[in-house]
Amino acid sequence: MAYFRKLTLSERKEERAGYLFILPNLLGIILIIAFPIVFTLVLGFTKWNVMLGFKGMEFVGLDNFIRLFGNERFRAALSNNLMYTFTTVPCTIILALILAGILNQAVYAKGVIRAMFFMPYISSMVAVAVVWNVLLYPNGGPVNSVLQALGVRNLPGWFTDKDWAMPGLIILAVWYQMGYYMIILLAGMQNVPRSLYEAADIDGAGTIQKFIHVTVPGISPTIFFVLIIATINSFKVFDQINIITKGGPGYATTVLVYEIYRNAFYEYNFGMASAISWVLLLLVLALTVIQWIFQKKWVTY
Repeated sequence: MAYFRKLTLSERKEERAGYLFILPNLLGIILIIAFPIVFTLVLGFTKWNVMLGFKGMEFVGLDNFIRLFGNERFRAALSNNLMYTFTTVPCTIILALILAGILNQAVYAKGVIRAMFFMPYISSMVAVAVVWNVLLYPNGGPVNSVLQALGVRNLPGWFTDKDWAMPGLIILAVWYQMGYYMIILLAGMQNVPRSLYEAADIDGAGTIQKFIHVTVPGISPTIFFVLIIATINSFKVFDQINIITKGGPGYATTVLVYEIYRNAFYEYNFGMASAISWVLLLLVLALTVIQWIFQKKWVTY
């Protein structure tokens, strides 16, 4: 029962000082994180035109969530986002893994190469999007000019064609992110014990065999970490879509975050935007839980 003893005056002062130290962070969490989350949940059950102030707020229950799945634009956004996620995440991780494996060897100018691949990630997405819009310009752009020189007749329309706009964004995303994930995976590879490679050499394993059977299992916790953050990042895609395609052509590149933005700041329907936000949150949470369950089968600590 000593734990519940009455505190002395000096102990009470020390306790109050501790609370005062954490108060700024606590207020920040409440005002910047907790309050917006709760307010967004409340808004999800309302129809609110923010231009009319709080007088324009009308409680509609589950109507926003019911209407969502009957909305063609939302269904397109959900489908596009899932396709974007299930394409960019594996492609980016595989390429990052290969690059990290190469740079983990005795490579000339390793530091320069590493910096070159990491450079896009620390660049402004606005600048990156503008550059890629020029590169993939359908009429006379560098990429299509090269394809034409190689004899390709039906040149891709890229961001102006509904069939090629999403592949163009996927290529941009893979190029932009793989350097970042490469750095993380490379750091993991450098912590794999050399004794494991020496044992593999004694068994006669080649470079590829060592990579598959020693390196990959050795960095499986790092791969799992990259998988989680890559999945979350894939649902946060917005800047390049807003700059290049505006969700078009049609709904070809509309994703969930852009649909939230369009509902909130074009149509001033904050209730619907909040409902989509919660669908997005639950979707990301579900995918994260699924990944966490299945990681027990392939991640070794």
